Amino acid sequence: MTSKKKIFVIDTNVILHDFKCIYNMQENDVVIPITVLEELDKFKKGNDLINFHAREFTRELDVISGDKLFNGGISLGANNGKLTIETGKAFSEKLQQSFPEYTADHRILAIAEHLHHKHTSSQVILISKDINLRMKAKSLGIMAQDYKTDKIADIDKLHKSIEEIEGVADEKIDKLYKAALEGVDIQEFSLQAAPHQYFILKGNKSSALAHYDPVNEALERVEKSKIYGIEPRNAEQTFALDALTRTNIELIALTGKAGTGKTLLALAAALHQEHEYNQILLARPIVALANKDLGYLPGDVDEKIGPYMQPLFDNLSVIKHQFKQSSREFKGIEEMQRNEKLVISPLAYIRGRSLSNVFFIVDEAQNLTPHEIKTIITRAGEGTKIVFTGDIHQIDSPYLDMKSNGLSYMADKMKGQHLFAHVNLVKGERSHLSELASNLL
Repeated sequence: MTSKKKIFVIDTNVILHDFKCIYNMQENDVVIPITVLEELDKFKKGNDLINFHAREFTRELDVISGDKLFNGGISLGANNGKLTIETGKAFSEKLQQSFPEYTADHRILAIAEHLHHKHTSSQVILISKDINLRMKAKSLGIMAQDYKTDKIADIDKLHKSIEEIEGVADEKIDKLYKAALEGVDIQEFSLQAAPHQYFILKGNKSSALAHYDPVNEALERVEKSKIYGIEPRNAEQTFALDALTRTNIELIALTGKAGTGKTLLALAAALHQEHEYNQILLARPIVALANKDLGYLPGDVDEKIGPYMQPLFDNLSVIKHQFKQSSREFKGIEEMQRNEKLVISPLAYIRGRSLSNVFFIVDEAQNLTPHEIKTIITRAGEGTKIVFTGDIHQIDSPYLDMKSNGLSYMADKMKGQHLFAHVNLVKGERSHLSELASNLL
């Protein structure tokens, strides 16, 4: 029995998330409500990625349509369905009674409902990243789904970047200690490892922290070392600093809950290696809380963005105060800031730049879309190291979740690449109170 052909009705937020989304619906037909085009008009101006997506999508529509009309639909290419733009429809009595406000969302629902009753031989599905709109559609008897193309399949894998192996023979661990830089052939440990995977090896009397070098196919012992005044407090932090200071690792994901030291470790490693880079950049996306735009905040541009950048300055302050004010390190940090060798900035101010020989730290990366992550990485020039840090359990964007945010997507897709490493930090080191709140609240 063949399944019904599907008709996907696309919400505005899906297009702003991925302007190529219409090509990811396989052989099924795609409908763009006329209301969506009106909403996209509001987003065409601006420098953020959603503005870029709005502009690119309208250009894409122009190319697709050419000298054709959307009546009857236009083919999206081989193995794809047809694209139609559906004009506005009157509210049904059920829709009016349920949602009397004449909003853009409800106008999209009216179109989806119209198609649902018109195409009884097909399955009409509203695709939206707005959970509430999906629930409204389902209340009307219309199937609704999230945009799943860039969602990762197994979120649990992200929490297993470090493997703990028990019952390792003590003589093998001793051999690892004696091997120094060359390491020990991984086959001696009978382990399967991804490039730059980290291990905690435990024997009866001894233990060791180890890193898998994919080039030499060997396990190397990882030593705990103090970096620019910051000393790792646990195995995860030791692994993070090791990855951050390896010259052959160009892309790093540091995940973990608040207080695990992700940003602090990345910044310390950057300062430790500052002579190898032209610039150290720290950036984070500005995601206004409670759906408030920056315009609501008082002051000029710098005063508006100041509260969002403060956590990065706080981490820098922690490192500075590991040293006396008269020390070379303390003065060196201040000089780097004056000379713009060290720059802390909103991510939007850095987008579009070509990043050559830069140590680039992107904080709160869980609030970025997969396309935003890709855009940042593709800006990397020769000699650049990019570090993404974030907590996938604390996402401020209403249209992202643990499986669809850019940080999770990147860590999942890049696993197995020789220039990538991922360390998931679990133990909070900010304070006992912070750790307790993170675990219980």
